[in-house]
Amino acid sequence: MPSPFPGMNPYLERAGVWRKFHHHFITTAMTHLAAQLDPRYLVDIETQLYIHEPPADRRFRDTADGSVADSSSRAPQSGGAAPAAVAPVYVTILDEVEIEKVHSVLIRDADGNEVVTVVELLSRSNKYAGPDREQYLRKRTELIRSGTSLVELDLLRGGPRMPPDDMPTCDYCAVVSRVEERPRLGVWPWRLREPMPTIPVPLRQGEAAWLDLKAVLDRLYDEGYYERSAYARPPEPRLSPDDAAWAAQFLPPTAG
Repeated sequence: MPSPFPGMNPYLERAGVWRKFHHHFITTAMTHLAAQLDPRYLVDIETQLYIHEPPADRRFRDTADGSVADSSSRAPQSGGAAPAAVAPVYVTILDEVEIEKVHSVLIRDADGNEVVTVVELLSRSNKYAGPDREQYLRKRTELIRSGTSLVELDLLRGGPRMPPDDMPTCDYCAVVSRVEERPRLGVWPWRLREPMPTIPVPLRQGEAAWLDLKAVLDRLYDEGYYERSAYARPPEPRLSPDDAAWAAQFLPPTAG
């Protein structure tokens, strides 16, 4: 069953759903593009790690009782087995370091294995101010300055848009940075109630594949059984009252 919304499904933007959706979208987009490419191109998935650490004062917890054993009383007896080494104090490392894996699609030249195009789907973490956004923007800048084309998909209403500052007002957008068109960027903006576009994915000069965003969304929605999990809570961020009333007509009977 395809996603019931005519465009992007806002319930898939919720934090509890998005990480699974992000991975499924990238793998489905890879398959969608690979079916269009001739043997001169190879399609692969790249994984980038974002490490989220807790504040320094939360990384360790002292679990000792404060007593320090008298080491002389634990000296090994002549001819006897040595006792287990006992430290005077023990601390516990809290397992709070979170490693987020963010995937993207790479299209390579089969002859020289050179990366021709990168397709990125923005994650929740790299849209908001902080080290994850800065890390992504560094990667983005390197790609735009290189001989690699970039397709950047923003399917999240929350968080500020990526530069430049004169991006059109929209709920979602796709940005295509083709090598031969730089410094110009092609932008496909759309609103919640509008259909998702089909966008070009640049290859070598004069060549392109096509990414049908709604076809990719419908396929992964069905294969991932999102109807069972996506509607347990409202979208994030919340829809306006008018948009919520509009969205209600598309909700499956099992929602709510």
